[in-house]
Amino acid sequence: MSFEQRFNEDEQLMLSSLPTLVGSVMSLVEGSGLATVKELISSATSVMSGSRDFAANEIISGVLPNMTNRDEAMTKARDLKTKLQAQLKTHEIDSKEELRQYVIDTCKKVNEVLVEKSNPAEADEYKKWTLNIAENVSKSASEGGFLGFGGTQISEGERKFFEDIAAALNVQRTIN
Repeated sequence: MSFEQRFNEDEQLMLSSLPTLVGSVMSLVEGSGLATVKELISSATSVMSGSRDFAANEIISGVLPNMTNRDEAMTKARDLKTKLQAQLKTHEIDSKEELRQYVIDTCKKVNEVLVEKSNPAEADEYKKWTLNIAENVSKSASEGGFLGFGGTQISEGERKFFEDIAAALNVQRTIN
């Protein structure tokens, strides 16, 4: 059964948007200028690495755009962005904290969907991929310091957000 057959439209949106949301919100946890740009680039790179790292996973393959067809990939990305923006507007998310909580709540819902509609191996890979994105983003730039010097690799805010995501996905994993 294909991704589109296994999951309804709302579930597809959650599964498709969560990895990008996790990366984006992780990059906004500290909001440290140039570091945020590095983190956003890391997020995009980490999301796309799912097709390489988990090529046999039907959920991840269904979530990611088919990069062999550029027009199709761009259309899928635009559609996802439009649907996600509409959903965020419906939830009246107006602050970083509300967005952070929305992502954690979405992680819990995604976990429920994965338990119900996927096998444990593919669910574990999806969760690992999502947490890898969060970890890669948090480690891509130092927080604090001046002009990239000093600071800490992973801030307490990033560490806390990672732990909240892992708990919501029902995964025992910490970030170092």
